[in-house]
Amino acid sequence: MKKLLVLCTLLLTCATGIAVAMDQADIAKHASCQYCGMDRQKFAHSRMQIEYADNSSVGLCSLHCAALDLANQLDKMPAAIKVGDYNSKELINAETAAWVLGGKVKGVMTARAKWAFAGREEAMKFVAENGGDVVDFEAAVNAAYQDMYQDTRMIRQKRQEMKKMKM
Repeated sequence: MKKLLVLCTLLLTCATGIAVAMDQADIAKHASCQYCGMDRQKFAHSRMQIEYADNSSVGLCSLHCAALDLANQLDKMPAAIKVGDYNSKELINAETAAWVLGGKVKGVMTARAKWAFAGREEAMKFVAENGGDVVDFEAAVNAAYQDMYQDTRMIRQKRQEMKKMKM
């Protein structure tokens, strides 16, 4: 009986490890964001992956950088757009995720945060604790484009300040 329990525990541990490794395969393939260079492992809760119909893919740190790629790749059709679930950090379908705009949690590459959740209940719980509004993917992408100029300006200013501090 003890051997069976140990064997079951070992199998469960291996299966969990394989599932985590498979989920993190996108990070192994695209360790840093193509646009800003941010570490996608560190930002697993906001990372995105776009898979195009031509079988190419790109790994990004956030919806901000994903919006840049979608705008720059007008001749490529997205086959799948995935995003890291804010809570589990697992990649989920960005188009069916519940998104939260705003709130008091600082965003990634943006002044107005944009977080994705696997379910509406999780998004509503986040909003109850941190503020913001629950929206769909279209509204989240639209907000990313609306915020693009101010966010890009903010990023440039932060990078300039960091350069000054290094000197």
